[in-house]
Amino acid sequence: MMYRNFTNVPISCFLQSQHGTAADALTKAFLKNSLPHMKDEDVEEMMLRKAVVLEYKRPMKKKGKTRKAKGLNAKERRQLKIFQLKPEHQKYDLFLPLHELWKQYIVDLCNGLKPGSNPQMIQQKLLKADFHGAVLTVVRSKCPSYVGLTGILVQELKHVFKIITKEDKLKVIPKRNSVFSVEIGDFVTHIYGSKFELRSSERSAKKFKIKGTIDL
Repeated sequence: MMYRNFTNVPISCFLQSQHGTAADALTKAFLKNSLPHMKDEDVEEMMLRKAVVLEYKRPMKKKGKTRKAKGLNAKERRQLKIFQLKPEHQKYDLFLPLHELWKQYIVDLCNGLKPGSNPQMIQQKLLKADFHGAVLTVVRSKCPSYVGLTGILVQELKHVFKIITKEDKLKVIPKRNSVFSVEIGDFVTHIYGSKFELRSSERSAKKFKIKGTIDL
């Protein structure tokens, strides 16, 4: 077998075979043989198209069923009595530290509650405040048996206040048709329960309209 020496042959001689009429003819012939079902016009159109970069497509992973954490519904919470205070926890003295924390919270919220403070500004702050730990007193109610009750608010629901009295009694007082007073130092404010029938979280985002008089 004989080998030819191409060391002295210019590299342009090899490049010429890759371009020009011969290369076009070779490409067309290759496509025609590879795609016999295509017409010459279609092959010609394929030759005129621009190059397309093929992207690597990753195989799709089979998605398994993801289990979401299922919370308790309202009926299950009632059955488990999650939000109910146990009898051994219904002690007035147990909630006195909470009351002290609430007083400091209100003072900070109202910028000190100074004698020269604007009453309307304080009322707007209190409308959105959290009253857990406040000492509430029922001053007016359509049910006379509620009038005069005083205690620390331990739980606020949408329609009721739950307070602990000094006699270690848990009292559930409906907001509707009741007026409550709250003393903060020398400042006394009144809560109209009929306008407070919201959860504390909802009340913080609600816009209240100031009205002249509010009936029970």
